[in-house]
This record gives sequence, structure tokens and C-alpha cells, in this order.
Amino acid sequence: MVRQAAPETVELNRVAAGEGEGVTAFDASERRIWAGRAEAYAGSFAKLCAYPVPLLLDAAGVRSGVRVLDVGTGTGTAARAARERGAEITAVDADPGMAALASAAVPDADVRVAALPGLPFADDGFDAVVGNFVLNHVGRPRAALTELRRVARPGAGVALTIWAAPAAGQALLGRAIEAAGASRPGHLPVLAAEDDFARTEERLARLAREAGLSGVSCLTLEWDHRTTPDEWWGGAAAGVATVGQTVVSRPPEGIAEIKRHYDALSEEFTAPDGSLVLRHAALLVSGTA
Repeated sequence: MVRQAAPETVELNRVAAGEGEGVTAFDASERRIWAGRAEAYAGSFAKLCAYPVPLLLDAAGVRSGVRVLDVGTGTGTAARAARERGAEITAVDADPGMAALASAAVPDADVRVAALPGLPFADDGFDAVVGNFVLNHVGRPRAALTELRRVARPGAGVALTIWAAPAAGQALLGRAIEAAGASRPGHLPVLAAEDDFARTEERLARLAREAGLSGVSCLTLEWDHRTTPDEWWGGAAAGVATVGQTVVSRPPEGIAEIKRHYDALSEEFTAPDGSLVLRHAALLVSGTA
């Protein structure tokens, strides 16, 4: 069962809804973007995001008997993998639909609806803290990292992934949007200048150190994601993530134009068996609380 964060819940639920103290315009926009799209994400981009999970868990020292917090759990991929290692799982996501999928994926986990940078946990409560691509979806990355360190006990491993600068395949949908003359909708905010940072190993590692982590390391992960043209387009056509919001913000003829360019550009990445092979890159940062 998905738990709502208890008596302090009124404020936490406002945060999950994109309201409350400390919630930026970017945070509020992210809540709206993801609301009602958990199933669409599960059927499209979730498979891509699963790739770093084993390395993420290794970096945080997740093993049998460890108390793990998975922040921004999404469909519960990392939580399930950690449970399979014998860890004790607590997981949170800002979106109730995502939390419901995670709860179904890991029935014996403590899954809650809650959002960074205000987690409903005491200091020093976990032996390991992980976040698979959660930093892509918070308006104050520094505050988010500091909060993750707060809930990790001294000596606990903390590990996170974030998308790096787009590799060739990573930019396929963006190239189709650009070719169609479309652009990011004006109502979707970007990170404030003071909160943004370069997606490089050096800069992300520095951010982790500034949050109080020690023994920080950061590396780039690269892999080929295999999918189908319909599956990859399906996520965008359902409005999943910023790229999907850009697609669905267009009128029907504009969406059709993006799809036409998408089909043409996909040929560059199509394998002999008809699958798409899309090169992606992410950063994995880890350290000790």
C-alpha cells in the first residue's frame, strides 16, 4: 500500500502537488508534467532509465540487510533491484501514480508520496540512499543533495544518476522537434541560473562535495538503448517528460510534422532487425555521508 507521509502530511502533500514552502516554479511544473503519466512512462522511457540501476546500487553499497531509501523511485525499478539483494526498502516519489506502481513492484517496501527537498524522515535514518535520475526533476539540486545527505547515517553510501549532455541517439526526439520548427513551450520553466550547473563529471562531483558528501567520485556511463520506433515515439506522444510536453503542446498538424521528421531521422538509428539503437550517456555520482 502506498503511504502518504503522516501527520506532517498536509504540508508534504502540498509539496508533492507542487505547492508549499521551498517549491520552485520548476518543481511545480514537474508535478504537472508527470501527473497521470506513470503508465505511459512505464511503457516507454522507464526501460531506458533502468540501465544504470545495478551500478547505482553498487556505488551506494546496497546489499542484504541494508536500510535503503530510493528517492524519486518512479516505477520502482531501483527499489525492486535493491530488494532482490536483500535490502530493506523505503521509497518515495512526488507523483502518486508512480508511487502506486512502485508499491505494486515491491509489495513489502514502505512506499510514500513525498518530494525533495523536504523528505518525511529523521536525520541519519538510512544505510544507503539512491536516486536514479531524480536530480533531473528538482528545482534546487543543491538543496536536494543536502537533504539526501541529511537522511543518510554517517558512513552511508549516497549515489545518484543524472543525464549528461545528449549523445547522438539521446537527441533523436529533440532533433525531430527542431526540424519541425517547434520549441520548448514557454510555460515550461527552466532551472533558475543560480540552481543550474554544467552536466559534467567535475561539476556534479563538486555539487556533491558542497552538499557534505566525502570520498566523492563521478563517472560517465554510456550505453546503447534498444527499443522500437513506436515505443520510443509513444512516450513522447503521451506527453511524458519535457520532450513529450513539447510534442503535445503542438496542434495536430504540428504533431504530425514532428512525427514525419521523427520517422525520417529514425532511419539513422535503425538496426537490420528494425529496432532503434539509441546511444545514451549519464553521470553517476557517489560519496559517503
